[in-house]
Amino acid sequence: MSTHHRPALVRATLALEDATALDGAVGALRPHVTRLFGSGVRGRVLRGDQVGHALHPVLTNLVLGSWTSAGVLDVVGGAGAAGSAQRLVATGLLFAGPTAWTGWAEWSGTGQREQRVGLVHAATNGASIGLYAASYLARRRGDHRAGRAWALAGATVSSVGAYLGGHLSLAKKVGSHHPAYDAT
Repeated sequence: MSTHHRPALVRATLALEDATALDGAVGALRPHVTRLFGSGVRGRVLRGDQVGHALHPVLTNLVLGSWTSAGVLDVVGGAGAAGSAQRLVATGLLFAGPTAWTGWAEWSGTGQREQRVGLVHAATNGASIGLYAASYLARRRGDHRAGRAWALAGATVSSVGAYLGGHLSLAKKVGSHHPAYDAT
């Protein structure tokens, strides 16, 4: 397929894979991420070697599912659902750290192109976590209107992160799995 027939998101994602401007940041982070999340017993546990599949997708479901559910309550739940939405935002925030750790464990074993995309994926998700944290704090102060607005911004940003994560897992086949699955 010629380049001009590719969808805009495909062209943008391929450009991100080619973005050598990210190599300095990737190179600076790689040894620290590998040491903290990608090596030894900790790396094997975070990658999900003990269960035969990557743990990162499971945990992203917990984070995004909680935040999406909060968003649904914000839209259709009325004032009586404000507390439940706040607890769902908090649940997503609670699982954000472990989710990031499993993502870094996967990232540490990928190639340069995948690490470029993964770095932007992580930065985007970090921004989303910040927006949802602002949502939680606003809700906790009783300002549920501001909490809903922060959550909507978080959902918008996390959609970009989810797109990039989907690219990594589906198009680039990033994700640990047991070698027995390769034989079938």
